[in-house]
Amino acid sequence: MSKLELQHLNKTYSASVVPVKDLSLAVGDGEFLTLLGPSGCGKSTILRMIAGLEQPTRGEVVIGDRPVTHIPPGDRNIAMVFQSYALYPHLSVFDNIASGLKLRRVPPEEIRQRVASASEALGLGNLLDRKPGQLSGGQRQRVALGRALVRQPEVFLLDEPLSNLDALLREQVRADLKQLFAEQQAPVVYVTHDQTEAMTLSTKVAVLNNGELQQLAPPAEIYRHPANRFVAGFVGSPQMNLFDLTCENGFALLNNAKIPLPDRLKSLSAVTLGIRPEQVRLARTGDRTLINGSVFLTEHLGMNNLVSIRIPGANDRTLRALLPMDAVWNSDEMALALPPEHLHWFDAETGDRL
Repeated sequence: MSKLELQHLNKTYSASVVPVKDLSLAVGDGEFLTLLGPSGCGKSTILRMIAGLEQPTRGEVVIGDRPVTHIPPGDRNIAMVFQSYALYPHLSVFDNIASGLKLRRVPPEEIRQRVASASEALGLGNLLDRKPGQLSGGQRQRVALGRALVRQPEVFLLDEPLSNLDALLREQVRADLKQLFAEQQAPVVYVTHDQTEAMTLSTKVAVLNNGELQQLAPPAEIYRHPANRFVAGFVGSPQMNLFDLTCENGFALLNNAKIPLPDRLKSLSAVTLGIRPEQVRLARTGDRTLINGSVFLTEHLGMNNLVSIRIPGANDRTLRALLPMDAVWNSDEMALALPPEHLHWFDAETGDRL
């Protein structure tokens, strides 16, 4: 059984540059963990420390039951897929996939069997004699994946492998990846800043910011119950509406609207309120929390319209709602409802979930 553990991992370049701060997490057999966060959050540094390409300042990397922190990359039994494919241009697809096995002096017959199995899974069976220059971007990425698969490693590491592909091809290869790694038993660690990749591929997502772990949970939990304001604002497209509000007599004041506070929060003087655009809806009779405003922007997104309204008051605020394409409103003025079951509440100072 394979398992990857990071124990209090830290990477410090200088007093002001600390890309990874006391990170601890575990990835078990068959789990797909995505490291998600903005540029500079430390996710690629973490991957490089797992691979052995960088040494941690403190902490341990453990694969299976073996600490590998001070073991060279070639002896860690990992396979890494890079953003840039990193294929040998003068070698055929077969030889590119088999290159790592040949370096390890795997018997030729076993090499043929492993390459045949991986190429069949990746749809490369009729391309084995071609050179990388004769392949499309998606085919090259499949070759890079095949080279990792034939290794049969203890851990797979993928560093933004889809970022060089166009949107349509990225969607296709993402689906291939999900099916492919669902059949693997080794832990997978995947680095991306793309939320769609993280939410669709992963069994767990680690959201990072400034080198610190913000939340580690299944994708659905991160979407429904973000641990803090950063996670709430970063995960989700369109981005969650977030408002810093003062409280009075059991209500949060959003310009001229009064939003009832849950009983546990009625003693607070300030909160941050969040609601996702797809959970805002047109007002109906009987709704308790209504927001009135003027529409100043409508973005057509196929099945939905992303509508931005300006809420009048001392400080104009913008609320965005993702409404069905067939939703109808009478004029540029709109009344929207904020369903209480979809409201998220965060501490106004720390940003932590309340």
